[in-house]
Amino acid sequence: MDTRKLKYFLAVVDHDGFNRAAEHLLIAQPSLSQTIAGLEKELGVPLFHRIGRRAVLSEAGRELVGPARLVMRDLDAAQSAVKALAGVRSGRLDIVTMPSPGIEPLTSMIARFTGLHPSVRLNVGAAFTPEEVIESVRSGSSEIGLAGSSSPIRVPGVQVLELERQPLILIVNPQADTFSTGTSIQRGDLGGHRLIASQRGSLMRWLVDDALAHGVNTEIVVEVAHRTSILPLVLAGVGHAVMPSSWAPTAHKAGLRTLLIEPVSHLDVAILSRKEDLTPAARAFLKVAELHTQGQPDPSTDR
Repeated sequence: MDTRKLKYFLAVVDHDGFNRAAEHLLIAQPSLSQTIAGLEKELGVPLFHRIGRRAVLSEAGRELVGPARLVMRDLDAAQSAVKALAGVRSGRLDIVTMPSPGIEPLTSMIARFTGLHPSVRLNVGAAFTPEEVIESVRSGSSEIGLAGSSSPIRVPGVQVLELERQPLILIVNPQADTFSTGTSIQRGDLGGHRLIASQRGSLMRWLVDDALAHGVNTEIVVEVAHRTSILPLVLAGVGHAVMPSSWAPTAHKAGLRTLLIEPVSHLDVAILSRKEDLTPAARAFLKVAELHTQGQPDPSTDR
């Protein structure tokens, strides 16, 4: 098996079919199909199910994605090490993140990283649980993962750097703002209010469920899987939302008020990576993450 076949295989996966993959690779579609057929023959299993004009990954194909990315990334690391001994000059970095860490601290870290390494392309994928982030890093689908959890993350075989703790806040529906003029509320103050809630399994949903379990008369009016819908729903007057403090700056820019919820619960945010065989780009990103934890200024602004 050569890396060209793996490259072509991943192109079909990433571009959702043979035609678009061939266009991306600048080769004829029959040539791509022939290469994939050769790879399937070499492995002895089909990697795709052909359904009309669509190509759907088989079970064997799904299993190959992670190892194939790992091989290609290690090859990229070897090439980068030879071509850029003086530093990170090019390459691609695959990152996976949960929604709230994807707002902050990821935005600040990406801004700092791209200032230092403008030629590196970042690809940011989505995950919704710490387990999904861990699996993506372990399988090699992503080199860097950002996860938020109700307690510090500890994973055998995975390097974990704790970044920050984000307290939970209430993003206030301006059409039902009957709270005091202070900067915080008690959980009991949620009584009588309508809430937009994340799905079960999140820390934010746990706080709402815990309040309900302790007799707080609040109502979940909408349960949201895609958290990008939350601020628009608050702005539309649907309800208040319990979110980590990473959402506060965006909420404030939209003209919304936020209140700290006491007793305070925190989302522990960490960055995850393999312990070895990282690309130069990944190592450079981890250095940026370390600067973030230390609260150091952006070195790119000192140029």
